[in-house]
Amino acid sequence: MVRITYIPGDGIGPSIIESARTVIDASGAKIEWVEAHAGESAMHTYGGPLPDATLASISETRVALKGPCTTPVGLGFRSVNVALRQELDLYANVRPALAFDGVPCLYPGLDLVVIRENTEGLYSNMEHWIGNREAAIGIGVNTRSSMERICRFAFEYARSHSRKKVTAVHKANILKKLSGLFLEEARTTAAKYPDVAFEDRIIDATAMQLVRMPFEFDVIVTTNLFGDILSDLTAGLVGGLGLAPGANLGEQAAIFEAVHGSAPDIAGKDIANPGAVILAGIMMLRHLGLLAEADRVDIALRQVLKDGKSVTRDLNPNTGVGTRAMTEALLAQMR
Repeated sequence: MVRITYIPGDGIGPSIIESARTVIDASGAKIEWVEAHAGESAMHTYGGPLPDATLASISETRVALKGPCTTPVGLGFRSVNVALRQELDLYANVRPALAFDGVPCLYPGLDLVVIRENTEGLYSNMEHWIGNREAAIGIGVNTRSSMERICRFAFEYARSHSRKKVTAVHKANILKKLSGLFLEEARTTAAKYPDVAFEDRIIDATAMQLVRMPFEFDVIVTTNLFGDILSDLTAGLVGGLGLAPGANLGEQAAIFEAVHGSAPDIAGKDIANPGAVILAGIMMLRHLGLLAEADRVDIALRQVLKDGKSVTRDLNPNTGVGTRAMTEALLAQMR
């Protein structure tokens, strides 16, 4: 029996997390689910968006499945996602971009992964006002040890997943120290993995080439802000965020999540796509070594997507079904 923390989150979070838990349980995985709370919904009960009890639960179980949490724009509380990553030192963010049969997208057959440093850079939470809010300063921090470990993670990931090439994405031509430090470590690390091809590219050129020739890429490794942007860009290449999972990995804990927002405008309407968080659940099962169970869910989801008849409206506007109906279709495939 594996104990896993689950965080329903805000908006559509509770419905899609319930769908994922139901499907994962049907895989045969023996799981004890431990509920915890975060986000806007936790403010009223706990007085803050990230209760100490939630951090304690994840630290104890070491694995969590998380729904989307609302983050106010401009003002309000700090991003729960950023706080979780920094508090638990979840330094590696893994974002697959995979085109599925039956899902309309720009590049059928595309299969690449963005690996993002998750705790430093311009998300270091070092922002200040100057004067009477007349100017704002944001400080980016990259440490050599963190740049080395994310590059090493990317090459180890490439090796263990039979990937052929790692591309380090940077802006060292302008940010000669902040981004240059990352590039130095990427080049040094690459020399230790002669079996994996390596190249480096500047961020703006990479964004253009991903749109024009995405099949040139395999594993992309980059810093926090660039990774945040590129991982959503690559999701757009394969059909959008509805099928975009993410893993946040560290030495002591791992959080798997749907990377899209909480979509409060459609909460409670039984129309949210549970695909991203189910894919995150597949990643979680593989992380736990539950490979047969992960394959059962993966095969069922691929078949439902390929059939295209029992998917939500964002995937099939003509005959789209609700969240619960798509979940039932997945369960039927697994019986």
